Amino acid sequence: MQIWITNFMEHFGYLGTFLLILIENIFPPIPSEVILTFGGFMTTNTNMTILGVVSSATAGSIVGAFMLYQVGRIINIAKLENIVKRWGHILRLKVEDIHKADTWFHRYGNRAVFFCRMIPLIRSLISIPAGMSNMKLNTFLLYTTAGTLIWNVILVSAGAALGESWEKILRFMEIYSNVIYVILGLAVIALFVLQFFKKKLK
Repeated sequence: MQIWITNFMEHFGYLGTFLLILIENIFPPIPSEVILTFGGFMTTNTNMTILGVVSSATAGSIVGAFMLYQVGRIINIAKLENIVKRWGHILRLKVEDIHKADTWFHRYGNRAVFFCRMIPLIRSLISIPAGMSNMKLNTFLLYTTAGTLIWNVILVSAGAALGESWEKILRFMEIYSNVIYVILGLAVIALFVLQFFKKKLK
């Protein structure tokens, strides 16, 4: 997939960046880390600029997030779970991934949309519970844009700084993702434990 992504971006430039990030937001298994860091590298050997790559990637992210937000407006959690159970193996999604995004949103509200835009996989899924909870669209777009912009600037800049060694950042991102998932898992467990003891004390 990585070779296909880089070839597509080399051929279509900014438009390719926009389309790939748009698709990545809807189909999380497509890694934004590859798209963004390679886009940063392309600024070192083509006429593409960091501003242009960040802008096209951010636009793609916002459009994709808006589409998932609208999905959340018309679907409930039970229907979503059934869809993931049936088709999740294709998208590499699990019901647990949906629950993580949903739990984080309900616990942290607007902040969840902002921070989750910087967490692989969940960065896309967080748009669905935002739509399901009828979060105001303007607020959703504001926090989505802010979180997305930070994520894009960091990865595109890293790709530009590393140049031909841009793939090194992918190994770091794999470690980063695993650490974040462990932290999220522990946070969810802690939340359930606290709720359990609160019920016991009542």
